[in-house]
Amino acid sequence: MIVDVPTSSVALAVNEVVRGKHKVFINSGAASSDLTGSKCSPNTVHWTYDTWMLANGTGKAIVQTGGKTWFFITADYAFGHALERDTTEVVKKMGGSVLGGVKVPLQTQDFSSFLLQAQSSKAQIIGLANAGGDTINSIKQAAEFGITKGGQNLAGLLVFLSDIHGIGLDKAQGLILTETFYWDLNDQTRAWSKRFAAANGGKYPTMVQAGVYAGVLHYLKAVAAIKSDDGDKVVAEMKKLPTDDPLFGKGTIREDGRKIHNAYLFEVKKPSESKGPYDYYKLRATIPAAEAFRPLKDGGCSLVK
Repeated sequence: MIVDVPTSSVALAVNEVVRGKHKVFINSGAASSDLTGSKCSPNTVHWTYDTWMLANGTGKAIVQTGGKTWFFITADYAFGHALERDTTEVVKKMGGSVLGGVKVPLQTQDFSSFLLQAQSSKAQIIGLANAGGDTINSIKQAAEFGITKGGQNLAGLLVFLSDIHGIGLDKAQGLILTETFYWDLNDQTRAWSKRFAAANGGKYPTMVQAGVYAGVLHYLKAVAAIKSDDGDKVVAEMKKLPTDDPLFGKGTIREDGRKIHNAYLFEVKKPSESKGPYDYYKLRATIPAAEAFRPLKDGGCSLVK
């Protein structure tokens, strides 16, 4: 069994290898919605989040509140392309428009030329279809250029708790983002996250780390239920068993391999609102499980009859 796999390009390759070898792939870190769409596999479970969910959470919320014109700064690999595609679809469906975009090599350090293109587009929203260090650098450098002070807003389409920790609330405050897990959601998430932090030098978990834990827990339940670790049979059993864990609550795994649970629209707190390290989000809306992910009929998965 292979779990996590942080980038979409690698996950799409692992997806095919696991299918051919009849093993199990529980993806938490990679985001491409193609993993449960055109590239779906009977051996893959996509647990935590995906690009369709991010687009329909953050993208829809921003267009609804007046962010009608967009310019994308996109990481130039499978994840970035999928996130820009899915967000563009939402923006246009909601009556907005995309004025342009630029593809940026992974792990770029200097975003100045790309940010200047975004600034000159006069788009209301600069959509950051990137992740990790690329997101941190683009947000920090946008602040240095005074882009938000000039009236444009940034949309962090994939932002993790660890990114906000690295950026700092002074620069990240007001960002709208979508996640499926946050350590301070309820008593169960708080208790588990404190255990996690105690074992990891005080660092609090992201939704990806929570997804790895919950996915492995459900895998072990399926193995115990059928008394076998045969990959094909285990994934079939994982889909039969309802999911229930302290981090994501009750849910299901669909026939296309998509794990279904609530998503949450958050806003990053102002420094004055935070009570301490990792107290970074305030909840704006809960997106019910039935609405959080792409409808089964729309994915183009060959497993869906």
